[in-house]
Amino acid sequence: MAVNERLRTALARAGLNYAQFAEAIGVDPKTAERWVSTGRTPHRTTAYKAARALREDMAYLWPSLEQGRRRRGLHPELIALHDTRADAPFDLWRSLFAKAHERIEILVYAGVFLHEQWPDLNDLFREKAAAGCRVRILLGDAEAPAVSERGEEETYGHGIESRCRVALLHYAPLIGTPGVEVHQHGTTLYNSIYRGDDQMLVNAHLFGMSAYGTPVWHLRRESEGGVFDRYAESFEAVWALSRQAVKE
Repeated sequence: MAVNERLRTALARAGLNYAQFAEAIGVDPKTAERWVSTGRTPHRTTAYKAARALREDMAYLWPSLEQGRRRRGLHPELIALHDTRADAPFDLWRSLFAKAHERIEILVYAGVFLHEQWPDLNDLFREKAAAGCRVRILLGDAEAPAVSERGEEETYGHGIESRCRVALLHYAPLIGTPGVEVHQHGTTLYNSIYRGDDQMLVNAHLFGMSAYGTPVWHLRRESEGGVFDRYAESFEAVWALSRQAVKE
């Protein structure tokens, strides 16, 4: 049987050896080792515990467990779909950024919920950048017509412009930090994008609704030119039209 490379990588990222992993989920260390070395698949209940211990998606670690349970035609890069951003556990964002080693990218108008729920987020970004991870942040320009129009669509008047200014205040301490780039954009934003290496959270924008009440899909890059890459290309297109942010 083939080696389970996904599980081996997840263990390495979590910093766990087989004994520690096995103890966390209540199995024998040799059993846990066989899951990696021979590609054996645990019982669904045990697999769920293991995935939670590693803060990974069970279906990603053991795709065979989900075969026959998923609708035919579901895209292989889609890990999960959350009805609203408010329904998605905040640990998704924590895990996304904390596990990133090569790149962190954020494309939003404001996204102030990140700093509101994670006051030490800037410290993490500094640590990641110091370790060689490229961090790029794209915030909405409060003076841009597209931002004002979005505010009117949400029926919050000028609320979104205010949130953009607050977001810039949150990220301003990072401006000038080596490895961290904070830009502003004035494009029409169809989705907010949060990326950590080969994983991405996409928060849909719907007419008349604030982003916290719209769906979030969790993607993992599986192949070149797929859905993940198209969102990544969208980020690059906005980046090309953006300007460097300055402290106010």
